[in-house]
Amino acid sequence: MSNIAALEPSKPPVSSDAALKIARLDAEQKYSDLSPYRIAIIFEDNHWRIDYELRNRNVQGGGPHYLIDAMTGVILSKRYAQ
Repeated sequence: MSNIAALEPSKPPVSSDAALKIARLDAEQKYSDLSPYRIAIIFEDNHWRIDYELRNRNVQGGGPHYLIDAMTGVILSKRYAQ
């Protein structure tokens, strides 16, 4: 009899909600209004990749992009596109 829990991928210590909060708190310091952006979040290689993309594709510019360590919550890289 196999253990089903052993077959499931383990959850990272830093949840997606926590990673989004880390990114949002940093982004709010550079961008006063985040409402024009949609947020994409992807978990890969023990990192959370969070991208803020403009909802209106006809507008020039862009939002912040983050790579957050899923084990520690540390922002490993960030890029601001304006």
